[in-house]
Parts: sequence; C-alpha cells; structure tokens
Amino acid sequence: MPIALLALTLSAFAIGTTEFVIVGLLPTMAADLAVSLPSAGLLVSLYALGVAIGAPVLTALTGRWPRKRLLLAVMSLFVLGNLMAWQAPNYATLISARVLTGLAHGVFFSIGSTIATGLVAKEKAASAIALMFTGLTVSLVTGVPLGTYIGQLLGWQSTFLIVAILGLLALLGSALLIPAKLQQPAPSKLSEQLSVLAQPRLLLVFAITALGYGGTFTAFTFLAPILEQITGFQASATGLIMLVYGASVAVGNIWGGKLADRHGPVTALTVIFAGLAAILLLFSVSAPHPVAAVATILVWGAFAFGNVPGLQVYVVKLAERYAPKAVDVASGLNIAAFNVGIALGSWGGGLVVADMGLLHTPWIGAVVVLVALMLTRLSGRLDRHSLALVNKPCGHFM
Repeated sequence: MPIALLALTLSAFAIGTTEFVIVGLLPTMAADLAVSLPSAGLLVSLYALGVAIGAPVLTALTGRWPRKRLLLAVMSLFVLGNLMAWQAPNYATLISARVLTGLAHGVFFSIGSTIATGLVAKEKAASAIALMFTGLTVSLVTGVPLGTYIGQLLGWQSTFLIVAILGLLALLGSALLIPAKLQQPAPSKLSEQLSVLAQPRLLLVFAITALGYGGTFTAFTFLAPILEQITGFQASATGLIMLVYGASVAVGNIWGGKLADRHGPVTALTVIFAGLAAILLLFSVSAPHPVAAVATILVWGAFAFGNVPGLQVYVVKLAERYAPKAVDVASGLNIAAFNVGIALGSWGGGLVVADMGLLHTPWIGAVVVLVALMLTRLSGRLDRHSLALVNKPCGHFM
C-alpha cells in the first residue's frame, strides 16, 4: 500500500474524532458556554446537517475539480473550522465552526474512496478503501476518548486545537504524497441525485437509515450527562467509558458486516435493530446503576454501529436494480441519510431532555429504532413480492 494512503487515513481519523468527541464534552461545554444541554446538543445536530448537505450537494457542485485540489481545499476548510472552534468566543461562533467542519466531512468521504482506489492497482481497491476507513474506526476507539480526556483536563478548546493540528498534518501529507493526476470520475449531477430520490424503494431504505441511526443518537448525544447526573460517575470517568464504547463499536462493525454477508442485509438489520431497541430500553433501567450501566454501554456500541455495513450493502443492492446509472449517488445519499438521522436524533433528544429529562432519551430512542425495524420488515416483504413477480411463469395463449 502506498504511503500516500496514510494521509487519507489520518484525515479520516481527525474527522471522526471531531464529529463524536462533542458527546463526551457536552456537559463541560454547556457549562462553559452558559447554554442548556439541549442547546449544546445542537453542536452535534448541526455538524451532522453540514455533512448531509456537504456529501451530495457540494460533491456535485465540485465534480469537475481535480481530485487533489478538492481534497486540499476540503482539508483546509476542516482545519479552519477546528481553529474557529478553538478560538470561538461564544456559542454562535462555535455553531458556525461546526457547520463548516461538517461540510468538509461530507465532501471528504464522498471523494475519499475514489482517491484511495486511484492510488493502487485495481485488485487492491477494496483494501485501500478499508485502510482509509480504518482511520474513522480508530478515531472512535482512541481519538474520541483521548479527546474527551484532554478536553476535561485542559479545557474543551484544547481538543479542537489538537484536532486542527492533526488535520494540518493530514493536509501537508496529502499535498506532498498524493499525485496531482488522479483518476477523475464523471461528475455527479444534481439531476442524477434527484432521480434517485424519485425511487420509492430507495427512499424507504434512506428512511430506515435515518431512523435506525437517529434512534441511537437520541440517547447517545446525551450519554455524558446521563453518566454524570444519573449514574453518578465523575466527569474524568467519561473518557474511559467512551473507550469501552469505541472498542465495542469496532467489534460491532465487523460483526454486522459478516452477518449481512452470511444472511443478507434484511435479516442482519432485523437482528441488529431488535437488539438495539432492547439495549436502549435496558439502558433506561440500568443507567442509575454504575456496573449495569457500563455493561449495557459495552453491548450498545456493537449494536449501534453494526447496522452500517448492512444498510450500505442494501442500498447498493437496490440501486443496482432501481437506479443502475446512479449506484454511487445512492450510496452517497445513504451516507447523507445517516447524518440526517444523527441531526434529527440529537435535536429530538434535546427536546426530550428539555421537556421530560435525561433518563427518557433511551426509551424514546428505542421507539424510533422499532419504527426502523418495522420499515425493514416491510422492505423485506416488498423484496419477496417483487422477486415472486419476476419468477412468476408467464401465461400462454392458445
């Protein structure tokens, strides 16, 4: 594997860290900025909204840019956004900084796979993509808990400074190591994206993605305040618990992929969504008890992100049938749907916290995931019905 791939992996690590580190720092930031927990939760929602907009819209608008130039511009925007967050004098500036970094995130992962495959021989394409996305997984296991610890020790601003430095190192690595002439795919037009949105079967899966992910983030966004105010942990313990969660996520991602390969995406998603709903319901009961709460969180991580491979495989499978000229567009829109789910889940969780209290977020998140489960079963039924129509023997006329 060429060393240039390490620049992409480091970029993915920095981006993953800045997206999710807010969760562990939410109580600290809310107190320092003199805002409520629901208002602090918008720092998660609006970042995810920036990703959802950046992935399809900005990628389409910059489709004719040379890939290296676009990558350098995106990482420059990412560094700028984190420097703004580091120096943010108030809540409004911090919100603006989060939206900017979210836009950069969306474009990076839209073009990252193309750049990674352009660096290697065709038979190594999948390994190159996997290496790049390893940065995202590792950020959940190490970057987020370390960023949480540093933010609690030195102040949350220091976390954004360190992420900006990581982004700058990735930017310099990309400038030096990635070749100027990379494979340039045909630009994705907005009209193609709109044609995907006209397919009801794909819209159904996008809804499953948004709800399945959104249900998790209804509670996950407010995990740190739950641990501190309900369970009774000190703020210093949050980083360690986030480490436990991140390790579980890494295992769950692999398990979810193997489950989808072995039994098909609908069966895998049925198992994962049912398990996720059960874990969220359990957490609403176990949260006040320290040992039980940590044990629940350990299992929660595996189910929370185990749905990602199955959802992506399912979208590609359906796009090949219903929108064969826009498979990549459909895959990109599903990434946007993940982030729409994060945005809506975080925002909805904030409303729950404001009106009902922290401990109501897990069971309400479970209800949202159950809706995703019902839609998954409906989609599977539609698949079987469609297959039956295709296999139905034609009548003969005498």
